[in-house]
Amino acid sequence: MAWVTDHRPDRASLDSCVTCGLCLPVCPTFRLTGDETASPRGRLTAMTAVDSGTAAVDDRFRDIMSFCLQCRACETACPSLVPFGDVMAASRAEVEAQALAARAWRRRFAMAKGLRSRLLLRLAAFGAALLQRAGLIAYLPIVGGSARGLRRLSLTGSSVVGRSAGPVDGPVAMVLAGCVADAWFPALHNATIEVLVAAGYRVEVPEQQTCCGALASHGGFADDAAAMAAVNIAVFAGADVIVTDVAGCGAHVANYGQFAGPEIAAKVKDINELVGTAINDGRLPILAPTGTDVGIQDPCHLEHGLRAHTAVDRVIEAAGYVPKPIDRGGLCCGAAGVYQVEHPQVSDRLGSAKAEAAVASGVAIVASANIGCEMQLRRHLGTGYTVVHPIELYAQRLRDVRENSR
Repeated sequence: MAWVTDHRPDRASLDSCVTCGLCLPVCPTFRLTGDETASPRGRLTAMTAVDSGTAAVDDRFRDIMSFCLQCRACETACPSLVPFGDVMAASRAEVEAQALAARAWRRRFAMAKGLRSRLLLRLAAFGAALLQRAGLIAYLPIVGGSARGLRRLSLTGSSVVGRSAGPVDGPVAMVLAGCVADAWFPALHNATIEVLVAAGYRVEVPEQQTCCGALASHGGFADDAAAMAAVNIAVFAGADVIVTDVAGCGAHVANYGQFAGPEIAAKVKDINELVGTAINDGRLPILAPTGTDVGIQDPCHLEHGLRAHTAVDRVIEAAGYVPKPIDRGGLCCGAAGVYQVEHPQVSDRLGSAKAEAAVASGVAIVASANIGCEMQLRRHLGTGYTVVHPIELYAQRLRDVRENSR
């Protein structure tokens, strides 16, 4: 059976691949296995075979699609500008459309329906925190790292949805709270709000927003992802800028243009971009040097999706630290949402390699602008290292300066 839905990969995009092989050195799964089907051009060949009717969406095809991390490093390397992320999402939509009903229902609930419910996410966070504190769990692949290397899950952390702050007449910056980030990383969102207000923005975190849809899209639930996008497009319509502080979410929201035109994509900015610009404009201060090195891990979606990874250097530098990229241009860390559940061995190998790069750099603090990467690094680095979002570092230094000036 070939394609059965309207989400099928665009044939022109498939044909734009010239099989030059420049994607091979940057593809983590190809580098690990040397298997052509584990490369971007191999996956495109498989999609083309299905599109031509010479292959089916069978178990082998599902395995080939599932093994991709969707890091999009191939997009940066591709001279033909193949939109690999889009065709991969379309292929996975076809896989799920043709999956067994029972399996599809379970995944659909977990990956799409559950992500829309803040109540379910808060209950999950509370339950996981209780289990972790009782010593019954040390590591949940989606939730975080080991009890040693991860700040314990919060029992008291509260959602930031519905918050507003800042000057009434400032440009309106609406913050995407997301799903997992809002449930487990409210401190990151609070730091984002704090720094935006200091930069002169009127900050709003709309109550009606929902999950960005990235996990649903990556999982093959295209209709659910589109429904989430429609909600957020309406909710964020009045924003001067749509702010994301999780790179994976930001890259996905920047792709909302497929639903509502390019104007919404133009509004999407990663928090590091905004803060970097505000520092350069003098709206935010450059703080006194600390002399401390901070390792910078470049999340794939910040580097290859938003093309904004160098903004982190400026934020770290302005916070008074010495930026020290630990693996610039390196392979994916292996987190990739639920990939660490579906392919734990590959995820662990990539996570260990990224942690080894951090250790080799000699830093004790590592900054990552994506919560999935942050959790992966915490798990593999363990004790003796601090892994934190760069905006949290900058916000803390701002607080320190204010406290010391009193």
